[in-house]
Amino acid sequence: MNYVKAFFQSDSAGGISLLVAAILGVIIANSPISAQYFAFMTVQLGPMDVLEWVNDALMALFFLYVGIEIKKEMISGELNTPAKRLLPVIAAFAGVITPAIVFYFIAGYQPQYSHGWGIPTATDIAFAIGVITMLGKKVSQAMRAFLAALAVIDDLIAIVVIALFYGAGVHFTYLLGAGVVTALLVYTNKQGYVRPLLYIVLGIALWYLVLESGVHATIAGVILAMTIPYEGKVDIHTVYPMDAWAERLKHWVNFLIIPLFSFLNAGVSFAEFSMDNLWHPVVMGVSLGLILGKQLGIFSAVYILVESKVIKMPSKTTWPEIYGTAILCGIGFTMSLFVATLAFPPGFNQEMAKIGIFLGSILSGLLGAIVLLTAYQIRKMRGKL
Repeated sequence: MNYVKAFFQSDSAGGISLLVAAILGVIIANSPISAQYFAFMTVQLGPMDVLEWVNDALMALFFLYVGIEIKKEMISGELNTPAKRLLPVIAAFAGVITPAIVFYFIAGYQPQYSHGWGIPTATDIAFAIGVITMLGKKVSQAMRAFLAALAVIDDLIAIVVIALFYGAGVHFTYLLGAGVVTALLVYTNKQGYVRPLLYIVLGIALWYLVLESGVHATIAGVILAMTIPYEGKVDIHTVYPMDAWAERLKHWVNFLIIPLFSFLNAGVSFAEFSMDNLWHPVVMGVSLGLILGKQLGIFSAVYILVESKVIKMPSKTTWPEIYGTAILCGIGFTMSLFVATLAFPPGFNQEMAKIGIFLGSILSGLLGAIVLLTAYQIRKMRGKL
């Protein structure tokens, strides 16, 4: 039982659960019960089907959790000063721009594929940090902090990309209503109200209005996260509402929401797949965007900043370790799968995008781990452990 408890409390548990769920989805999608698997997604539950409830409602809770983590890092974590933010911010932007460029030159210049440019731009926090955690002390603390900060900013950029480029056409009446609810949430925060009930009620209203506005509903989760107080008073006691929300959401996100999302969205049928599909523009654009685009953008940005003396080299690390960490950022999985469902409707192009995500993410994870293990030996020889 102690091993089970230790697993559920470990940083790598979320990434492992995600991977297992994704593999299970692929297996079932290519099994004798594949028809039932795909039919289950279309079962109507009230106003939406199962897949829409997962992608639009449960994933809003995932983005609420991500938003809380971003806010915590900006208040008291790795992003709490301008100096700490500079390196991961610039590296994250470079790590978003270069994969998009790679995708464009391989596939995006063709109109039928152009909407997929956002797919290789995101990093899966849970999976990337899971790999780092499994490597243990072989990765320096400086690189752990850098990856955590970079992944948080990367997710923030991904949220903005989803909001601006992957909406369904804006309905301004609902958007105005969402603005009013947001103002009420900000007012509630400023009044020092810390009990969760009012935030939950206003958050549900915000989610509905954002959903109907045409902006993707998951953005409501981020807005709600930004209005939850960091600390406050109940009677004479100091409380920390953000920590309490994060603690309550953590296991639901890691062991239900993300695995369920992965299970339903990662299922790719290979019934009509051929080896020629590996050279499909979307597969190549997404996979190379993740494998090459991410590492090129992030590593180049860090190298230029350090060599131009804008920032100092992170302590007790080496260039191979920075390079290995940059490669790990090519693990797209959750965020890339999510953007793929927005970029392409269900069908062939979406299936190709998912194959590209699998290839790019798995290769990035393996190559990143190999480079980091090699970097550890270099640090050991140079006495930088």
